[in-house]
Amino acid sequence: MAIPSVSLAILLLALRFLLAWDPRATTVTAIRSGGLPQKAGAAGSGASDRPECNGRWIYIRELPSRFNTDLLATCDDFPILFEIREQPEKSIIPFLANHGLGPRTHNRSRSWYRTEPLFLELFFHRRMLEYPCLTADPVAADAIFVPYYTGLAALPFLYSPAQWNFSALHGRDLAKWLIRRDRPAIWSRFGGHDHFLAVAGFASDFDNDPAQTPLWGTAFLGLPEFYNLTVFTLESRAWSLQEHAVPPPTSFHPANLARLDAWLARARRSRRSTLMLFAGGAAPGSGRPNVVSSIHAECELRRDLCELVDCSGGVCIHDPARFMRPMLRARFCLQPPGETPTRRSTFDGILAGCIPVFFEEASAASQFGWHLPRRRYDEFSVLIPKEEVMFGGQRIADVLEAIPPARVRRMREAVLELAPGVMYRRHGSSAALRARKDAIDLAIEGALRRIQRRVRAMQQGKDALLLVGDNEEEWDE
Repeated sequence: MAIPSVSLAILLLALRFLLAWDPRATTVTAIRSGGLPQKAGAAGSGASDRPECNGRWIYIRELPSRFNTDLLATCDDFPILFEIREQPEKSIIPFLANHGLGPRTHNRSRSWYRTEPLFLELFFHRRMLEYPCLTADPVAADAIFVPYYTGLAALPFLYSPAQWNFSALHGRDLAKWLIRRDRPAIWSRFGGHDHFLAVAGFASDFDNDPAQTPLWGTAFLGLPEFYNLTVFTLESRAWSLQEHAVPPPTSFHPANLARLDAWLARARRSRRSTLMLFAGGAAPGSGRPNVVSSIHAECELRRDLCELVDCSGGVCIHDPARFMRPMLRARFCLQPPGETPTRRSTFDGILAGCIPVFFEEASAASQFGWHLPRRRYDEFSVLIPKEEVMFGGQRIADVLEAIPPARVRRMREAVLELAPGVMYRRHGSSAALRARKDAIDLAIEGALRRIQRRVRAMQQGKDALLLVGDNEEEWDE
């Protein structure tokens, strides 16, 4: 999977050209040619013609390329990353294709890509450039996006032994730039409460105390300067202060509504001959009770009801065909916690119309409130406490077989109804598809709600940081 250095240089040059632009100048030019809208008070006018942008105007901070696109050239420099992930590929550079969506799964593919989750920040940045309510004036903005590639910037602190003792430095240069060097009034207006960014990683990897030497992780979220940020992560902490979990990127990125509807129709009419499926690694060999081991044991005994998809060695992460076809055959997809509570497989399964079966609330119900409303979990998922499976003798198949077929059909329909909101559509997609909110649209809406509430609290003399832990309630505003 190696890529020639000349090709890499050309690729990075193209990415920088497309991403490292001046939103102030570009926005003004686009408005004059009938492109991006502009809010009154910024360069140009016309906000009165865009009432749908009221309360939704976003300004993109201009960062030096060392904070984003320059990091793409060094993401292969950490062999420990590949050792830990046990992937067959020893380079992730090829997955930069298509602005971070990765190369197509095959030449005829139009919606499926070999997506590398580490590049979430890259394609999130690319999609932000298409946001319909960009403003060139930070004072006129309702929220401010920071295109910092946090997960990529963390790689040396996580996977380079020489940098492990310096992980408290992660993000300090960015803080200095945002707060003191680059027009400090932008940050100081609301103390950073109006700023948001995306992180390609779990919050627990970035929450160390900057005053202590950690065993693992960085102190990005632990920096006092960033307490006020709104941060999208692939998994949140139990007591989240800054972050909100967004779905891990799947491999499905349609460019128009017809392709999305065609896929959903296929998932809807698919014959579900398998009761349940587990796509994941091998059972842990420690011998201690573990729900994954219990699932493997039950599936080995009941091969007539359960299908196992072996994803050991990272073979599934860039090869969606390995698990999507089996998911289309299954009625239920088992989503046990692993090293962390959540699984990307949850969202692959939702796209396949495979009803998720959770074994603890932390796997989803306490994580993804903007994309999977907590009040609806009984409509589209099953919860079987892992303790009952590990210690109570509960057979998973018995629980699932007892669900009436009519309810199973309603649950699958609810899953497919939620599917568009957990996928990341392709950049440059059709107007009809843009009218259907995807994972990025819902994340931006959630961030705007959270920011507006915090700013309103500040204006009322209240502590804006008290407004945390309200993820699900925000859906009801």
